[in-house]
Amino acid sequence: MDDAKLKLTSSEIGTLWGEYINGTAVDIVNRYMHSIVEDESIKAVFVDAIKTFAKQKKQIVALMENEGFPVPIGFTETDLFKGKQRLFTDIFCLNYLHIMTLHGLLGHTTALTVSVRKDLREFYDSCDNDAKKMYHRTIELLLKKGSFQRDPLFYPAKNPEFISSKDFIDGFFGKGRKLSATEIISISFNIKKSIMSKTLSIAFSQVAQTKEVRKFLSDSQNTADSQIKTFTKIMQSDNLPVPKSWETEVTTSTDSPFSDKLMMYHIGFLFQAAQNYHGGGLASAMRTDLVTAYEGTILKNLMVTKKWFNIMVQNKWLEQPPLAPNRKEIVQEI
Repeated sequence: MDDAKLKLTSSEIGTLWGEYINGTAVDIVNRYMHSIVEDESIKAVFVDAIKTFAKQKKQIVALMENEGFPVPIGFTETDLFKGKQRLFTDIFCLNYLHIMTLHGLLGHTTALTVSVRKDLREFYDSCDNDAKKMYHRTIELLLKKGSFQRDPLFYPAKNPEFISSKDFIDGFFGKGRKLSATEIISISFNIKKSIMSKTLSIAFSQVAQTKEVRKFLSDSQNTADSQIKTFTKIMQSDNLPVPKSWETEVTTSTDSPFSDKLMMYHIGFLFQAAQNYHGGGLASAMRTDLVTAYEGTILKNLMVTKKWFNIMVQNKWLEQPPLAPNRKEIVQEI
């Protein structure tokens, strides 16, 4: 069927709306990082990231306007305060771009799976290809700089084995078995994501302009730290290495390069996205201590996102996504 005859579905407009909001938020941070990075090889990667989103942004705007949907405000140059002191090191900036690229890859894949129209499928295919190229570039550069944190190495067993004991699910007090490779996928990934959330919370709390926002960011830092400690303890109990922290990659600057609205949104986005990854970790966990750790983490994240939502709404910082029509209101207007 001709795409012109197919209207955007709720899922399709929802993904475009989310891509625009999230993309403009990350783009502002990328623009700031590009302005402070001194390493030319890292700066070049940020140049390409900014150009790539500029292209995608135009496509999103065209798709929404063609369907008569208002383009969200998102985040603009008003959320970026230029000429401010350096807040991050070059290496942290590169790690940030790598982690945000991972978010982009997962987001584009999800958007593709709910898209029916050919033009949208082709758009998300293009976004996915762009993100894959950036993913490879950031890894290669991090490896070259000696800063890429690889997951723990395993030694191969002689033969395949089957689970033969109920102790396989018991991980308390040293009983049962060691972590499986499938469980470490989520644990390691979630630790890295929590380290990013903690580091940004530290940086943003230093430069936030209002007391309320500073308090929230300090609390979110503590929440991320407790999650890091929870999963680090599990890894270390099996004598496995854990990713290093990035706190020292934040300078002592108190001069904010971003609006409070942008910083709040960014932290909220990371905690909300983490819920998906923690949920995936919970689904793949086959040890009772892991199940308990993920359940506790998810509950703590819910508390953070609830406080975040209240602050965002009170300050009118949270844009409303497209809603389903309210049939009762329509009838009353007749």
